[in-house]
Amino acid sequence: MVQTYSTMLPLGTKAPEFALPDVVSGQTIDLARFTGKHGLLVMFLCAHCPYVKHIKEELAKLGRDYAQKSLGIVAISANDADTYKDDSPENLKKFAQEIGLNYPLCHDESQAVARSYTAACTPDFFLFGADRLLVYRGQLDDSRPGNGKAVTGADLRKAIDDLLNNQPVFTEQKPSVGCNIKWKPGMEPKY
Repeated sequence: MVQTYSTMLPLGTKAPEFALPDVVSGQTIDLARFTGKHGLLVMFLCAHCPYVKHIKEELAKLGRDYAQKSLGIVAISANDADTYKDDSPENLKKFAQEIGLNYPLCHDESQAVARSYTAACTPDFFLFGADRLLVYRGQLDDSRPGNGKAVTGADLRKAIDDLLNNQPVFTEQKPSVGCNIKWKPGMEPKY
């Protein structure tokens, strides 16, 4: 397990376009799907990472808690599924169903979407406003595997709530930390 921090993409960055298959429904998910939503949460996850496993209940709870709000949510897994079989589309589907995700979990087989978002770790969170400009990137909360702190989603939830309530999103943001994205040979980005 290599501890890796998010790259902290500059605030105000426009959400990169994507079109990826949802591992559960098979539908292609793209930015246009979230047109009309006041916010969009894009998160990079995987099934095997201890950091993601540590917060998996909160990931499902986020979907339930914001289901009736004007927030689009999409999760993306970009890990090399040839090397990390737990992160194959089939196993990602099982993971999504086991934890009860009510939003798409897409597979970024080419890893191009992860690179366009400068995703570096799992989990890695990116929150965009209605204009699809980045307002938050960083950690879910202060909890990490083994540190004894409760998983609350406090940082990310505050950013979402501020955005949905038309309040300024705080700019003192802490990077997410997790396992590095498992890049295919030769695909490692130079962020």
